Amino acid sequence: MIPLDQGRLSAAFSKAQPALVTFITAGDGDTAANLDALVAGGADVIELGMPFTDPMADGPAIQAANIRSLTAGTKTADVLRIAAEFRARHPSVPLVLMGYANPMTIRGPEWFAGACADAGVDGVICVDIPAEEDDSLGDALRARAIAVIRLATPTTDAARLPAILSNASGFLYYVSVAGITGLQQAAQASIDEAVTRLKAGTDLPVAVGFGVRTPDQAANIARVADGVVVGSAIVELIARHGDAAAEPVREYISSLKAAIVASRG
Repeated sequence: MIPLDQGRLSAAFSKAQPALVTFITAGDGDTAANLDALVAGGADVIELGMPFTDPMADGPAIQAANIRSLTAGTKTADVLRIAAEFRARHPSVPLVLMGYANPMTIRGPEWFAGACADAGVDGVICVDIPAEEDDSLGDALRARAIAVIRLATPTTDAARLPAILSNASGFLYYVSVAGITGLQQAAQASIDEAVTRLKAGTDLPVAVGFGVRTPDQAANIARVADGVVVGSAIVELIARHGDAAAEPVREYISSLKAAIVASRG
């Protein structure tokens, strides 16, 4: 088993500037090279997507990445191998698996949690397990000291938020638009209001994503949030450049990171 360092996520969100959280789909293109490019560009936390046949929360770019990965034959075992190899190369960078319930629970939550621990995974985001069904996966993950990262949305009201925050850890992922990934960007005023409201209800870092594409957008979010999440724009670069995507990805991440750092002076 690769030793776990449960300080990785905390350290990523305790820097002088907000964390840059990046997403790619496992098995889409040269995943190892692209992961290394994310780190080289300055990503603080990496979300590794587990390809699935029905990614209901994702827009066209990530849907297409799922199809490319599955067509290439990517299995859960491959995702875990990619994670373990990443951890061996980058012992201090937090790695989060993001995906859907079926691949995570089909062999039982204890099996999945144990496999994540063996691979050095720091946290899991399961899009389609609601907080009320936390015991279907969350207990097993927490028993392995793996963060259960929850999603909040513009429709999460004061009555719903306590359930989402119950037993959550790592960070709170604020989905800034009511819809699928990559297609629209929320108005900054609505993000400002939502982050203020969420931070009043939790001590967890709040990271904002969905629709973030440009350095200016990242900087504006970084002025109020603890983290900025970017996914579809990176996945589109991989689709455009294929196995040669690593350098364009690194350059893009570097531009986002510079804007985030500058946002806090």
